[in-house]
Amino acid sequence: MTYSNDVLHQLRCDWDYRSRSTDSRRARDRLNERHPHLDLTSVPDMAAVLALLESRGGRSVIDKALILQALLIESGDEFLRRALLQTLLPGIVSTCRQLRFGDGIVDDPSETLGVAIALCAELLVDWAGQSRPYAGPDLLSALRGRLRRWLLKEKEARLATNALAAFDPLGEEPSLLLTRLEQLRGGPHDRLVRLTYARVFEGIPLRALAAADHSSTTVLQRELQLFALQQLL
Repeated sequence: MTYSNDVLHQLRCDWDYRSRSTDSRRARDRLNERHPHLDLTSVPDMAAVLALLESRGGRSVIDKALILQALLIESGDEFLRRALLQTLLPGIVSTCRQLRFGDGIVDDPSETLGVAIALCAELLVDWAGQSRPYAGPDLLSALRGRLRRWLLKEKEARLATNALAAFDPLGEEPSLLLTRLEQLRGGPHDRLVRLTYARVFEGIPLRALAAADHSSTTVLQRELQLFALQQLL
């Protein structure tokens, strides 16, 4: 399985730029002030803090766990949250690999990776302030659950789309589904007509449609399925 590393490259470049900035030094000061037991006085910035977490960083496994625990506690701070996300990137990739990057469900593996990073960022916001001794493993375990649920929803949406697309027995002739959608345009179901057309004939992902429709993926999926059952099939 191969995947585009563009998003990882962009995040690395962003972090390389930000991690030695004045903001980075201030974030290190805040972390050191609130968690003096981490002994970060001699560490100049957040780039150096994250370097401590590497295999040759010079800190013990327990010390590294304490740093991750502190970063999660302080992840209400945008810069410290960004630092924690950066440390989790290898684990995020590993989580995607465990789920085969959604092979058979998502056409582009990089989409799965992008969603996983976004879900992890949301998770850091949700868990901000929590004190977890095993912050790293706990976060990646929770991410795996969220990503798996997203993949299951995408699979259900694809099956529903395939069922709708199969409603075209005329082959080269005008689609019965398209004809039916045209008949329903402008009526009380116009919104669902347009969304169904975009999903089936334009191949727009359900998540993107939900965002444009200002609705949740789960709610929109149920609406489309009920609309298909009552009006199209």
